[in-house]
Amino acid sequence: MIIEPRMRGFICLTAHPTGCAQNVKNQINYVKAQGKIDGAKRVLVIGASTGFGLASRITSAFGCGASTIGVFFEKPGTEGKTASPGWYNSAAFEQEAHAAGLYAKSINGDAFSEAIKAQTIATIKADLGQVDLVIYSLASPVRMHPTTGVLHRSALKPIGGTFTNKTVDFHTGNVTQVSIEPATQEDIDNTVVVMGGEDWSMWMDAMQKAGVLAEGAMTLAYSYIGPEVTKAVYRNGTIGRAKDHLEATAATITEQLQALGGKAYVSVNKALVTQASSAIPVIPLYISLLYKIMKREGIHEGCIEQMDRLYRARLYAGTPISLDAENRIRIDDWEMRDDVQAEVARLWEEATTESLGELGDLAGYKNDFLNLFGFGFEGVDYLADVNEVVSIPSIS
Repeated sequence: MIIEPRMRGFICLTAHPTGCAQNVKNQINYVKAQGKIDGAKRVLVIGASTGFGLASRITSAFGCGASTIGVFFEKPGTEGKTASPGWYNSAAFEQEAHAAGLYAKSINGDAFSEAIKAQTIATIKADLGQVDLVIYSLASPVRMHPTTGVLHRSALKPIGGTFTNKTVDFHTGNVTQVSIEPATQEDIDNTVVVMGGEDWSMWMDAMQKAGVLAEGAMTLAYSYIGPEVTKAVYRNGTIGRAKDHLEATAATITEQLQALGGKAYVSVNKALVTQASSAIPVIPLYISLLYKIMKREGIHEGCIEQMDRLYRARLYAGTPISLDAENRIRIDDWEMRDDVQAEVARLWEEATTESLGELGDLAGYKNDFLNLFGFGFEGVDYLADVNEVVSIPSIS
């Protein structure tokens, strides 16, 4: 079939297998061009199919030469209906890894469930024995709690009052005011259950009890802080409460891992175009302004550049890992530079539908969004017939 992007709001309903494969190859080529990393050799990535998780898996495999197991929850393609982009990404990753002589297996299912944890642990035991690094990069709006059976839904809301500010429809470029009603306590509690650190802790506890964590094993989860203009709806909102919980969990897990000499860290990453961030009011406008500035300054990074720098300059630099006052790794340091943020704040005040084309990088935002689904890559013939049914070698 010939596959074109079909949009519904901030979601693309189709994905292009060849384009997703090109995306993976581009990221692999970037990491290989930077040279080898003396890092982990057996890596589990939970949430491995898109965004930072996929970039972490690619950096582990093609930078460190690691054997990788990736856990994700993606939809395979059927005749006449495309797979989710993460399925195509993972198929392409495995094919590239196997061609390079690297071990790579994937597990598709609900990472919050006890069954997927057990399957993953069994695979580690059978194939790798133990893992040196566990990346936790889940991004889900819902979680079925494995012990209570309750389905929790996260909420994107401010706390304490209605939030009103500018946002942009990145499809049309229209800059408008958006208002979001404040969260209830139930909204806050549910968001912490879904996006906080409990499941990360459950994974690490189950793996430690099963004996599949190597001596000195490290685990890493990802967070975001962001600027003043997004603070009310993000860091000071329901998502921020969940991130606070996630970051506090790192200390708890480090205590758990003391007997192994293991450590847990949270890396605060840069704002990037993802399916999740596109759904957050205000964020697309902020990112379009930020990108314009960072590209002009020569400090712009996508997912793979961020993760490659995280591995090379922080995790495996051969020096103690630099942490902020809250014991977090800060790889958002270029985004949060005073001069960058001052310029964002200035442009924010001036941004309108008429001026955004000049002030921001809306075209770059749109292109990055399309890239998430395998569209917009050079060298891909989007008018060619492609097979929408693609298998992942270790699953099918």
